[in-house]
Amino acid sequence: MSEIPLKMKAWVYEEYGDVSVLRLNEGISVPEIKEDQVLVKVVAAALNPVDFKRRKGRFKATDSPLPTVPGYDVAGVVVKVGSQVKNLKEGDEVYGDINEKALQNPKQFGSLAEYTAVEEKLLAIKPNNLDFTLAAGIPLAIETAHEGLERAGFSAGKSILVLGGAGGVGSYVIQLAKHVYGASRVAATSSTSKLELLKSLGADLAIDYTKENLNELPEKFDVVYDTVGLGDTGSKAVKEGGTVVGITYPVSPPGFTFVLTSDGAALTKLNPFLESGKIKPLNDPKGPFPFSKVVDAFSYLETGRAIGKVVIYPIP
Repeated sequence: MSEIPLKMKAWVYEEYGDVSVLRLNEGISVPEIKEDQVLVKVVAAALNPVDFKRRKGRFKATDSPLPTVPGYDVAGVVVKVGSQVKNLKEGDEVYGDINEKALQNPKQFGSLAEYTAVEEKLLAIKPNNLDFTLAAGIPLAIETAHEGLERAGFSAGKSILVLGGAGGVGSYVIQLAKHVYGASRVAATSSTSKLELLKSLGADLAIDYTKENLNELPEKFDVVYDTVGLGDTGSKAVKEGGTVVGITYPVSPPGFTFVLTSDGAALTKLNPFLESGKIKPLNDPKGPFPFSKVVDAFSYLETGRAIGKVVIYPIP
């Protein structure tokens, strides 16, 4: 392993606000690792909606102190291990969501940097068939999709409607429901141009929300997974006794909203499905954005039009 420097390049903001608060800083100290952590040389990172909500100060009461190096998703190489680390070693290619609780004290030094320190339990070995840019876009989205399906008690033979099927989380809900859980029927919504994509991911029914009233769908589903925050829509499409799953936005009964708990074990469990090709990562074709274009990447993600994940590569 090459020598670990004392300083690194990282994107930083010192106040909450729009994309204009982001600055590229070339003199940030490389983070020290705690005994249960590893230091990861970041090869690629990905943006998530939580990154811009955090930057706008939406959960400042529970955020870590400013200044902040943003970024939750990482793919890279372990270059140093803490004294209590059991399984990972220098040279391992890993990926993960570096913040165990997304909204509670996320790390001050995130993945939009040359190095990041992260607990071993939040990481998994990168699937051997995927490059770092594909791996970087997976963790937060697939773990959110997985945890929501688990909490909903989803199982073989059940039907599901995915509201927002072409986004990061939605694209994995479709694939997990169909190819891992054995759903009897998967429906999903998107705009007109993305309907074929939904079908390619495993949707039996692709619904164009620009042409159909989602509050008056003729069919009802065992589970509705609302990735976009459509309020009452889910409760109108769910069967009696069914469940509506929401992420970060409140949903009407009978449903629940949850915030992801990052867990490397979930990635390890899903790795065989990624390595066999049953689950395919989905990165937006406008990317990857180079490290110098992080502001553009945020601006694009904030349009709400991204397909799958917005990835940053190479770093730096």
